[in-house]
Amino acid sequence: MKKIILVALASFLAAAVSAQQGTPAGTASPPPTVSSTTPATAADVETLRQQVQSLTETVKALQQQVKNQQAALEKANLTGESGLPQNPEPSPIAGAGNSPAPTASAPPRFPTEDTSVVSSTAAAAPSPGPGGTGTAPSEAFPTTDTSVVTAAPETISSTGAGASLTQPITIGGGKNYMNISLDGLFALAYSSARDLDHIEVGDHDPQQRGFNARNIELAFDGAVDPYFEGFANIVFKLDNDNETEVEVEEAFMQTTSLPYNLQLKGGQFFAAFGRLNPTHPHTWDFADTPLVNGLFLGPDGLRGVGAQGSWTLPLPWYSQLIVASQNGRGSTGFSFRNPGDNGMFFDRITTDREARGLQDFVWIPRFENSVNLSDTQTVLAGVSGAFGSNETGANSRTQIYGADLLYKWKSSHAEGGFPFVKWQTEFMYRRFQAGHGANDSFPVAETFHDWGLYSQVLWGFKKGWVAGIRGDYVDMQNSQFTDDLDRQSRWRISANLTWYPTEFSKIRLQYNQDFLEENFFLSAREVESVFLQWEFILGAHGAHKF
Repeated sequence: MKKIILVALASFLAAAVSAQQGTPAGTASPPPTVSSTTPATAADVETLRQQVQSLTETVKALQQQVKNQQAALEKANLTGESGLPQNPEPSPIAGAGNSPAPTASAPPRFPTEDTSVVSSTAAAAPSPGPGGTGTAPSEAFPTTDTSVVTAAPETISSTGAGASLTQPITIGGGKNYMNISLDGLFALAYSSARDLDHIEVGDHDPQQRGFNARNIELAFDGAVDPYFEGFANIVFKLDNDNETEVEVEEAFMQTTSLPYNLQLKGGQFFAAFGRLNPTHPHTWDFADTPLVNGLFLGPDGLRGVGAQGSWTLPLPWYSQLIVASQNGRGSTGFSFRNPGDNGMFFDRITTDREARGLQDFVWIPRFENSVNLSDTQTVLAGVSGAFGSNETGANSRTQIYGADLLYKWKSSHAEGGFPFVKWQTEFMYRRFQAGHGANDSFPVAETFHDWGLYSQVLWGFKKGWVAGIRGDYVDMQNSQFTDDLDRQSRWRISANLTWYPTEFSKIRLQYNQDFLEENFFLSAREVESVFLQWEFILGAHGAHKF
């Protein structure tokens, strides 16, 4: 529109010049008339010449402005901009509400002025606190408290002009939508042990010297309808021969609107046993799983197909009762209906039978409570259980009991969640009835009483920097009959340092010292390991439970 106005004005002025040159008497302010009977004086001619020259210069200036505008439009079109608005708003990058229009000599503005792109930095400045100036700190670290202190990136809103550039891909809208994100977790490992896959008891832990890619997770979440929401996590792993393995880690739906603080869940999911088991590897505070989790609940954690109900009690503090039932079959039901490696578990030939009734399912109750000791301190305590049959005998049973405690402190002057201190401890006791195996092939039936624990402290001492130390111990009942590498008592000390450039990436350096104790079949040994772990997240990964 501006181009049309300028061209019209230039044409009008050119016509005016021609009219003044041809018929000067027709102008609004005519120059002195030259009569046929009165000869024009030299002053009259000079005045007319000056007016014509002034109008000519004005036309040239307007023509130059038109050329500049055309050049700007052509450049914008080359960069993908369809055209300038008729009443352009000031760019939020510039931040000037009443900036003057650029002159013909001013360089053209950067053509991208979409507020959805630039306002995430320009409009996201925090409101000033008490005594604040309202100026956002330069290069503020974006990681929020929940994304670092609980090692769970916070969900970023996908609405509003200030939405993050790292949103997940969203399909659909309204009451039906789905978010998609990708998390890649990698590690470079060194160990003094050649059998690192035995030293590290978790399936997502580094399993070999050199590079490891044990957890590349594709996550889906969204609203199914007004009554249900759905979640799914598909994990890709590369084994030691660089062959790809795929597993459906979780895929379940849960209710959103039941009365009386009730919620139901159904599908494939991690059991709500303790603090660590329900979480995914990218949320862990260390590069590997604790010994007690890997040896009691299994390398993949306790998870399976089943159903779960939870009830948040109407109390002044947070209190929740959870009861779940799962098939408990396969390696993800490690201490239960697990056929083992090559049909062997704890030296017994496993029965690998179908469920005979409710007694063969794994029943998993949990009761947890959380209270705020102060505005800066929170304590969460829980007890858990897992009860079901195992495959080492016709009527063999397994019981696992657990207790966990979490203490968390965050400074009242915390910035982006820092500084903070988090202490987390879990204890487990397992009573495992090891039978005679299939067809009573093993000569001895034993009942193992095993126990173990881990305790870890995380200190977020500086924005984006977290130091941690963890101690593990597992006591396996010694046996003169069962020769199994997983029945060796052992303990471990771990220390690490993690840097979070943002909530969408991290780099972690960790050192492990393992001590494996002597038993009836195996000798004692010590192992040292070092891991360099790095992670990236594409899209906003949903927040995990506190």
